[in-house]
Amino acid sequence: MSHDTAPADRPLGVGILGAGPVTQAIHLPALARLQDILEVRHIMDVDPAVASSVAARVGATAGTSMDALMNDPAVDVVAICSPHQFHADQVIAACRAGKQAVLCEKPFAMNAGEAARISAVSSETGVPIVVGAMHTFDPGWLAAEQNWGDLPEQVHTIRSSIVLPPNARFEDFATEILTRPAAGEPNYSDINVIKNALRGGIMGLAIHDLPLVRRFTPDFADIEVLQVLHVRPFGYAVSLRTPTRVIELRAVMNSTWKPEWTFEAIADDAALHIDFTPSYVQAGSAVARLTSRGGSETRTFGPYGHNGYEGEWRELAELAKGTRQAPSAQALIDDLTFALAIADATVDSAPGQADTAEKAGVSA
Repeated sequence: MSHDTAPADRPLGVGILGAGPVTQAIHLPALARLQDILEVRHIMDVDPAVASSVAARVGATAGTSMDALMNDPAVDVVAICSPHQFHADQVIAACRAGKQAVLCEKPFAMNAGEAARISAVSSETGVPIVVGAMHTFDPGWLAAEQNWGDLPEQVHTIRSSIVLPPNARFEDFATEILTRPAAGEPNYSDINVIKNALRGGIMGLAIHDLPLVRRFTPDFADIEVLQVLHVRPFGYAVSLRTPTRVIELRAVMNSTWKPEWTFEAIADDAALHIDFTPSYVQAGSAVARLTSRGGSETRTFGPYGHNGYEGEWRELAELAKGTRQAPSAQALIDDLTFALAIADATVDSAPGQADTAEKAGVSA
């Protein structure tokens, strides 16, 4: 199916599949700042009351039918914010519906087979796809990337460190959330519960930084797990090694008063340090610091006026208008393959680690 281009003098129409907390607290505030180029026109959710209420906030059409949204001529681009298991089929449906571009929340597929299907349909239809790993669109990260020279070839240690309160604190700062999923009390005596928590941590939280990690990991196909700890109430401590790199992934979500999200890439005489804003905070970009000459020279980039969420929407608009070249589908697949490999390796190394984590005081 051919896709018509929206007139240059009007904003692109946005359709959103899934009206949960991410849509309510992240995407709608970001889109509110971009009304000159993007306008929310249709919101779909399986809960009609949620769809109606959230759509009313922005004057959009509400519905419970994916097909109705896909066939809505007012919708030029589609954002997929539904549960993970629906992502692949919905991305493919949006491509086949002739939309101009698709934004899919991470992960855009659950396995390599789904990723291959998406890649084939994207190539066949020519519809560009953006995956919502917001840090790759953050102006602070992009400025560092333009200035770090040969640092990726020199790095020996890569760290992602995340300390956050539960999402609900930031969601409530942003907006009034409808139908937040109820939290249960996990049975941590069951190793399968711990494995699922670790996989969820890697594919739901660490995945924001894994495309950044991969940028500094040329030999990512050969990953060895050194240590895995499950951190309560939600988190992980994972140490990995490739033939030339050490990768440290750390996260904990607790009642901390001071959120912190940092990314580091360290070489013998140079380093990159990035402070990202927490996911739900609409507070400008990351701040990146490039240190070189053994620490004697530091360059700082940021903060800039917008964050990675706004950045990914700006990217999507340019792709839909044809003013920017679409990212390689293979790059998206490589990012997903990398994340899946780390998640699988982490889960495979989980048995026997629960007691270690408790004794170490990590999962108190």
